[in-house]
Amino acid sequence: MLVNSRWILDRAKEGGFAVCAPNTNNETFARVAIEAAEENHTALILDLNYPQIPDMVFFGRIVERLAKDASVPIAIQQDHGGTYEQAIWAIRSGYTGIMPDRSDKPYEENVAEVAELVKIAHAVNVSVEGEIGHVGMEDEPDTIRKNLVQPEMVKDYTERTGVDALAIAIGTTHGLYAGKPFIDFDLLAQCLAITDVPLVLHGGSSTGDELLAQAARSGICKINICTDLLMNAARLWNEAGVTDAGKGVKYLRQGYKEKLVHYMNVFGQVDKF
Repeated sequence: MLVNSRWILDRAKEGGFAVCAPNTNNETFARVAIEAAEENHTALILDLNYPQIPDMVFFGRIVERLAKDASVPIAIQQDHGGTYEQAIWAIRSGYTGIMPDRSDKPYEENVAEVAELVKIAHAVNVSVEGEIGHVGMEDEPDTIRKNLVQPEMVKDYTERTGVDALAIAIGTTHGLYAGKPFIDFDLLAQCLAITDVPLVLHGGSSTGDELLAQAARSGICKINICTDLLMNAARLWNEAGVTDAGKGVKYLRQGYKEKLVHYMNVFGQVDKF
C-alpha cells in the first residue's frame, strides 16, 4: 500500500514508536525491505537519494510499483534532495515524500526554498521533510556539537515552511562516528515541547541500540539507517567466502534484511500496522 510519509509518521507519533527509513539503492534491497515489513506487520519509509541512484526517475517507478503491491504501508522518500529540479522530478516519478535538505544554507534561504516546495508537494499529496541544525558525514564530536539544532528555531521553521516532518541535529552523524555516539535528550525534549510536527533522526547507524530505542520512546518518529545495513550485508558476504557473485547475492539480501528487522524491533514498530 503506497502512502505518503506523513501518514506513517502521524501513526508513529500517536503510538510512541519510531519507523525505520532504510536507504534503498537498488531493486534487490527494495524488495527485501518490503518483504521484511510485511513479515513484521509494520510500515517503512524507503529512502532513495541521487548520489546512490543517478536515475531516480526510473528507479522511483520500480519502487512505486513494489510499494503499491505491498500488504503494508510503504512510503517512498527522496532523501537529501539537493536541488529544486530533483525535488520536482521525484514528485513526478512516484515519490510520496521529499526531503529538500537546505540545512547547510543560511536559515532564511532554508525557510524560503523549503516553503516553496511544500506548496508544490502538498498540492499533489506529497509530504515534505525539512532539516535544521546540520547532520554531517562522520563528523568529529566538536563539529557535531557546533551544528546542533537551536530549539527556538523549531517553532518558527515549522510554521513558516509548513513541513510535515522535521529532521533535527541532536548529536548523530551520517556514516560512522569519529568519537563516542551521543544524543542530547534534553535538547530533544525542548524541541518536542515547541512543535507537534513529527521529528526525525538522521544518522542512526552505529549510534547504538540503547540510544536509538530511547530516542524512539522519547518522541522521535523516524530514524534513518543506511551504513549498518550495508555493513551487515558485506559481513555475511565476507564470512561466506563468496567466490561466485551470482550465488552470493543471497548473503547480501540476508544481511540487509537481518539488520533491518533488528532495528524494527529496537524502534518498537513491529506489529504496529
